[in-house]
Amino acid sequence: MYLLLGCGSVGYSVAKQIKSEVAIVEKSSERADLLESEGFRVIKGNFTTKTALKKAKLGKAKAVLILTSDPEVNKRAIEVVREINKEVPIIVRSNGLGEDFGEDVIVIEPFKLITDAVIRNLREVEIHRMFNRFKRIILETTRMAIVLQNNPDPDAIACGLTLKRIVEHFGKKAEIIYGDEIGHEENKALVNLLGIKLLNILEVDLRDFSHIALVDTAIPGENNPLPTNVVPDIVIDHHPVDMKKVKAKYIDIRPDVGATSTILTEYLVRFKIDITEELATVLLYGIKTDTQDFMRGATPEDLKAVVMLYPKANHEILAKIETPAMSAETLDVLAEAIRNRRIEGSVLLSNVGFIRNRDTLPQAADYLLNLEGISTVVVYGLAKDVIHVSGRNKDIRIHLGEVMERAFGEIGEAGGHARAAAAKIPLGLFGSVTDKDTLLKLANEAIIDRFLKALGMKKKE
Repeated sequence: MYLLLGCGSVGYSVAKQIKSEVAIVEKSSERADLLESEGFRVIKGNFTTKTALKKAKLGKAKAVLILTSDPEVNKRAIEVVREINKEVPIIVRSNGLGEDFGEDVIVIEPFKLITDAVIRNLREVEIHRMFNRFKRIILETTRMAIVLQNNPDPDAIACGLTLKRIVEHFGKKAEIIYGDEIGHEENKALVNLLGIKLLNILEVDLRDFSHIALVDTAIPGENNPLPTNVVPDIVIDHHPVDMKKVKAKYIDIRPDVGATSTILTEYLVRFKIDITEELATVLLYGIKTDTQDFMRGATPEDLKAVVMLYPKANHEILAKIETPAMSAETLDVLAEAIRNRRIEGSVLLSNVGFIRNRDTLPQAADYLLNLEGISTVVVYGLAKDVIHVSGRNKDIRIHLGEVMERAFGEIGEAGGHARAAAAKIPLGLFGSVTDKDTLLKLANEAIIDRFLKALGMKKKE
């Protein structure tokens, strides 16, 4: 039994919800009679007196609800309840004026609850409008180009496939397009095991598509093959970005979630699209990799998506994706990274020289981050006249993406998250020297100097 002390408008609303389990103490005879006529169990009397509370069998109550609008009456009621029963839970109404009801009392503010409910509903209205706008664009398309990064990671691949399924759900056509190559062994395994069809930008003519979407990347030409003069119709991403640079009819960028796969999972739910085993597997893997097994930047929204996806995913395929054979090239780059490592405090920097596949760099950085005493790793190498830089970090004081931006943003492209970031620097910035070995040596010192300076550290002599 719940004991309700006083039955004004708030108390009455609560009483209606728990009618069979509530007993009401009401001092107004007129109101008590009305409540009894509606089938409530009512004890007539002043609930700030022991007599009325004992008559109401306070000792058997599971909880006491004190919901009047008068804080002084509520305080007196609490005192009397505690004189009779020291342990019964008490829930009391507050008017939000800083009333002190004691430490062992649960305080609720009806006006705050109403305000919160209004804000929630306003947000829901805005979300509903946003998804309707997205749907209108999909319905307008005849064939959509879903453009990923140059070297798409599992999160990008998962989102590309999911957006393609959404477009097809509405009876339209779509193709997934990337820019450079699928280099990382795990990414190759993901594409091959699930049979995901990806087209290289060189295989298509963007003029053949009525609409363009950028997924897991936001600005044309920045780590994606979309020409800089093209304005996409849709942008969906979770990476921090200068919003002034983002142009599209529809933009959904949420830096407060750990993976774009989390966002696309919500789209499936909103549009009531069946989450197949294939989609669950690829989306779960996208979230898992972008949050480093849910340890880097995973949010309640990410975990909510994981709870939904986990039972539907094919865990046998996931195990195969996560344990691919290491290529000889990756092993060679890892060996170079270990051999050429340079340690400054807890920071490890390594120049691996010439590379064919830039996806070998983050794999080497991940491995080196496990070294004892190392909290930040930067691995870099030269491919196609561009120095590629990959970083990993576990020092909670450092936001690696911001450090990369400070270090290399003026001379190339740079950015990322607190724990993972990257940069691209054109070799031409290092002068008119034509010999690449000499250029790489010059660039090596510049990269070390710039990165340590951005960290606020001085290089050892």
